[in-house]
Amino acid sequence: MIARTIRSALAAFLLLGAGLAATSSLQAADFRVYSHDIKDGQFQPDQVLSAAFGLGCQGGNLSPHINWEGMPQGTQSFALTLFDQDANNGKGWTHWVVVNIPYRVNSLPRGAAGSGAVAAVGALQTLNDFGQAGYGGPCPPPGQTHHYVVTLTALSVAKLPLDKTATPAMAAAAIAGSKIAAVSFAATYER
Repeated sequence: MIARTIRSALAAFLLLGAGLAATSSLQAADFRVYSHDIKDGQFQPDQVLSAAFGLGCQGGNLSPHINWEGMPQGTQSFALTLFDQDANNGKGWTHWVVVNIPYRVNSLPRGAAGSGAVAAVGALQTLNDFGQAGYGGPCPPPGQTHHYVVTLTALSVAKLPLDKTATPAMAAAAIAGSKIAAVSFAATYER
């Protein structure tokens, strides 16, 4: 009798867990990030690193418009990163980190990194691998195509304990420690 009661309770618990997992899956499926500025999966010339960086690219270094929707339950803020997974002999290169984006914000406009729009919504840009707080556009070596991953992470805290001098590794650790869910898309650039 006790064994049957325990089995019944366990079955009910498992069904409840399956229902919660289905709800979480539906929420996760609704969470997405995208850009209308990145055409056909490729960065555009105005988004490429500018000549001022001295690496041979001649772009406008304008951060693309990024939009997201389907905020997961419990989200208090977002973090956005742009990472070149092919750079640095496959170790990667962080091009942009934005943290403390308030949960009520669902996009960053084109050129937000250099226009003051990031700070205007209460968010913070930390250091990228160029050593600057802000956006550094794609600029792979000549003859190479690199893959850039844009990731938006929903966070369980309103603010991460970072300032503009935080390195990409520090930001990544803080983001991972408060992550609820993350969504990404990839785009390429060839030079």
